[in-house]
This record gives sequence, C-alpha cells and structure tokens, in this order.
Amino acid sequence: MTDSGREEKRSPRTGQARNGEPPAATAGAWAIPRGLIVLLAAASAVGAIAGIKVFASILAPVFLALMLTIAVQPLQTWARRRGWPPWVGMVVALIAVWSILIVLVGALVVSAAQLATELPNYADRVDELLEGVRRALADAGVNAEEIQNLLSSVDIGKLVDLLEGALRGLLSVFSNLFFVLALLVFMALDGMAIGGKMAVVERVRPEIAFAIEAFAQGTRKYLIVSTVFGLIVAVFDGIGLWLLGVPLPVLWALLSFITNYIPNIGFIVGLLPPALLALLDGGVGLMIWVIVLYSVINFVIQSVIQPKFVGDAVGLSVTVTFLSLVFWSWVLGPLGALLAIPLTLLAKAALLDIDPATRWANVLIADKAPEVQDSTADEERT
Repeated sequence: MTDSGREEKRSPRTGQARNGEPPAATAGAWAIPRGLIVLLAAASAVGAIAGIKVFASILAPVFLALMLTIAVQPLQTWARRRGWPPWVGMVVALIAVWSILIVLVGALVVSAAQLATELPNYADRVDELLEGVRRALADAGVNAEEIQNLLSSVDIGKLVDLLEGALRGLLSVFSNLFFVLALLVFMALDGMAIGGKMAVVERVRPEIAFAIEAFAQGTRKYLIVSTVFGLIVAVFDGIGLWLLGVPLPVLWALLSFITNYIPNIGFIVGLLPPALLALLDGGVGLMIWVIVLYSVINFVIQSVIQPKFVGDAVGLSVTVTFLSLVFWSWVLGPLGALLAIPLTLLAKAALLDIDPATRWANVLIADKAPEVQDSTADEERT
C-alpha cells in the first residue's frame, strides 16, 4: 500500500493529524461555527429582553402572581397530605395570599392619604429652612449675590414632590391589584394538579423537574428569609421613628418592610422619605437622628446578617444580586426591583439548572465555593 493510500494517523488526544493539519470535517458534524452560535444566542436574548420590556406592564403582575403562588403552594400540599379535597387547599392558599395583599395595600393607601393631608402643612417650614440656610451662609462670609444664586438653584419645595412621588411609585407597584388577584385564582386552580404534573415531568424529563424544583425551593427560601428580616427591620424602625416623634411611623415601617425585598439598595430607598419628612418636621437635627437610626438598625441587619442567610438560601453572590437588581428594575420597573432575586432564580433554572452540562456555572455565580473533598485523602483512609 502506498503512502497516499494509507489512512492518516491522528493524535488520540486532540484529534488532529500528526503533521499538524486540522482534521477534516466528518459527515454529520455540526457545520455552524461556534462563534456564530454565540452571536445567534446573544441576538435571541436581546430580542427576548426587548419583548419583556415592551410588555412589562402585563408581565410584571404575572411574575408577581407566580411568585406568590409558589410561596403559598406548600399550603395546598399540606392540605392534600391531610386527606382534604384539593379545593380546600386551594381556598386556604387563596385566603392567605389575598389577606396579605389586601391588608398591605390597604395600610399603604390609608397611610398615603394621611401623608397627602400632612404635606401642605410644611409649606411654611420650607421657607424657614431656606431662611436658615441663607443666614448660615451669610455668617460664613458668603456675599449676598452668591447666596441668591445658590438658593435659586435649590428648590427645597421639591422635597414635598419627592415624598409624594415616592408614595405614588410605591402604590403603582400594586396598581394592578385586581389583575394579580384574578391571576392568583387561576394559578391556584392549576396548582391543584401540579403534583401529578410534576410526577410525569420527573419521570419523562428529570432534568426539567430538577430545574423547576430548584427554582421553587430557592424562591420560597428567599421569601422566608426576606419576610422574617423585613418584619424585624420594620418593627425596630417603626418604634425608633415613633420615639423620635417622626410623623407617620407606621407608614415608614411598612416602607421598610417592602423595601427589604429590594436587594442591596432597599435600605436607601426606605430611608429617604422618612429622612426628608423629618427634615421638614423637626429640622436637620431630627433628620440626622433618623439617618443614624436607619444606619445602625438596617446596616447591621440588612448588610451584615441578612446577606449571609440570603446567600445560603438562593446561592447567588452579592455582585450577581446587585446586577440582577439593576437589570430587572430596568426591564420591569419598580416591580422588577422587588422581584429581582426570584426572576434571577427563574433565569438560572431555565439556563443552567435545566441542563446537567451547564450546572457547573452555578459555582461561578454562587456566594461561596462548595467544599471539594480530597479524593486522595479519601482513598488513603480506605
């Protein structure tokens, strides 16, 4: 047999010919370049994100209803294990989640109405603050013209508009309340058969069942941790504001509870309105006390203690958590900030957990690396 007729020898490790030439394409091999696949995937992701952003007003309440349904699903499971009819578990779950939403929204509406009644009374206080700033600058040696130019660019009256805008933005999150309540009914009805459906999925496609279960468990753990710490923060903040004499302490306690679901910057969002109202009501001194109160309580709880529990519950690093907050707030608006972690867990389940070949990427976005056992040491022990 001549050299030209011999079969080309290839390296067993690289698959390349020994003379350095790349191997010839075999029949049935994937013909699309890997770079083009990456570009197509990126284009698809951009298109999907753009579609979600366009329909954010519809999809955001849907995601909220889905999160709440997942949160109360254990109630349906509990009722089924006790031998009760499926509709009993559905009713129990609906009553629980409806009660929470109605009480929360009702308290916010009442408190917002009280705030709207109180704010016009601070018009004179705004003028007093401006006059105090003018006198302080004059005593510091600033000439009258510079003072006038400085104060003309500062409109403290906008503080009132800022407070009102903050409350309007908070209420807009729950503006589709009836839509969410209706969605909860339909999702709860579907939840009566979810056990049988998941059994079929687990038997046919176990990797998909694993991803769905990982998303559901992660969401429940996150909601439990955030709710517990949110209640703790709200109680301490409310009591502290009441002792300081800040108006509407119940409203600001509710705001602290809600903003606790916003990762990383929820503390700042919950601090600004009561601090500004304290400035209008009691001056700079009271505002400083409010800032100190929130800094001590919220920093210790939300920045030191809570992230440890959240990281263990959802398996996301602080950087990924912050980026998810920025991304989902941009895509879905204020509700996206509240749902940032659950939506990131949903994306993680759809992109990583669903395929055993991509689950290794969870290590890169986790809060801490998993413990790796030394196989050599294990062999020596045996």
